[in-house]
Amino acid sequence: MRHLKRTAKLGRVSSHRNAMLANLVCSLIKHQRVVTTLAKAKAARSLAEKMITLGKKGSIHHRRLAAARLHQEDAVRILFNELAPKHMDRPGGYTRIVKLVERKGDAAKMAVLEWVEPEMVSAKSKPRTEKATVDKEESKAGKESAVSETKE
Repeated sequence: MRHLKRTAKLGRVSSHRNAMLANLVCSLIKHQRVVTTLAKAKAARSLAEKMITLGKKGSIHHRRLAAARLHQEDAVRILFNELAPKHMDRPGGYTRIVKLVERKGDAAKMAVLEWVEPEMVSAKSKPRTEKATVDKEESKAGKESAVSETKE
């Protein structure tokens, strides 16, 4: 009987499962969202939230614990320097899972694993809209100056 055994096996041996989840969490840290299967997203959510908790504590010991689990120094650096400070006032629940349509090839249930904070999720889309607004204003200013030069 598997009483109190909550680890999702995901059809892999423990070393492969741990490496896969570490890579998934590193991708989440670097790209702010990951599209994966629902089972993997549920398994990775636990690890991601534990890593944010280590980042919030912030000591060198906790940084080394995170590095030992994630195996990527750049992801640990982003976690401790950028993500953890944004979540300081939040007591938990740093990630969300949004279900998607089933994958066409094998009908696997798909999901998006992403950070809850809105500025973290829309970090890539903000510069585009700001840039588009700035470009429109610059083009208006350029047209107005061109019109004024031709009138003179």
